[in-house]
Amino acid sequence: MDISTAAGILLGVAFLLMGIFESGSIGTYIDRASVMITIGGTIAATLISFPLPKLAETLKSVRHVFFGKELNAAEAIEKIIELANTARREGLLALEEAAMQLDDEFLKKGILLIVDGTDPELVRNILETELSFLEERHSTGQSLFETMGAISPAFGMIGTLIGLINMLRTLEDPSSVGPNMAVALITTFYGAVMAYLFFLPMARKLKLRSKEEILLKEILVEGMLSIQAGENPRIIEEKLVAFLAPKLREKSKKEKEKESGEEAYASAAK
Repeated sequence: MDISTAAGILLGVAFLLMGIFESGSIGTYIDRASVMITIGGTIAATLISFPLPKLAETLKSVRHVFFGKELNAAEAIEKIIELANTARREGLLALEEAAMQLDDEFLKKGILLIVDGTDPELVRNILETELSFLEERHSTGQSLFETMGAISPAFGMIGTLIGLINMLRTLEDPSSVGPNMAVALITTFYGAVMAYLFFLPMARKLKLRSKEEILLKEILVEGMLSIQAGENPRIIEEKLVAFLAPKLREKSKKEKEKESGEEAYASAAK
C-alpha cells in the first residue's frame, strides 16, 4: 500500500474532525439533504460524463492510488545492460531465450521484435504507439477524478442555493434563518472536502504514477534500440543513466560499486 496516500487521507480526516470538535459537534455537520445533493449530484453528473463500460473500467484505476507498483528505473537499466552484454557476447539471436524469462511484457515484446530482425525504425514506431495508448488509458483515469473534483464543489454550491431559497421562503420566521443557513453552507463544505481531500489529490497521484511509468518505458525503448544498434554496454549505460535525476544516478552508482566490491570479496575468498 502507498503509505503517503493512506497517511494523507487519515491525517486530512483527523484534522477536520479535530477542528469540528474544537468548536462544535459532528452532528452539526451531518445533513441528509446535503449528502443527497452533493454526493448524489456528483455521481449522476459523472455517469452522464462517462459511458458506463468506460466508467467501470476507469474505476479500477483507484487501486493504483493506494497500491501503486513501485517502479525502479535503476533496475530496468541494469536489466538492459545484462541483455546488452548477452547480445555482445552471443549475438542478438541469443536474446530470445533471455526474453522468455522476462516479467516485463513491454520489454519482452521489444526484445522479440529485435530478435526477429525488425527494422529499428519500425521497432521504435511499434513501441512508441504502445506508449501512446498506455498514456491515453492513464489519462482517462485521471480525467475521471478531475471531473469529479470539478463537479462536487459545483453541486455544493447548488445545495447552498437550494438552502438559501428555502431560507428566504421562511424569512418571516427568524428562528428558521440560522438552521437553514447552516444547511446551505454544509453542502458547500461537503463539495469542497470531496474535491480537495479526495478527488483532485487522487487525480494528481495517478498523473504522477503515469509519468513515472512512461519514463521507465522510454528508458527501455532507448535501451532496446541501442542493443539493436550494437552499441557498447558501457555506452548504453551512460546513455540511459542520463534519464535519471542526479540523486538517483548517484544512488545507482553507489549500489553498483557496493555490488562490485561484494563480488570481488567473494572471488578473493574462494
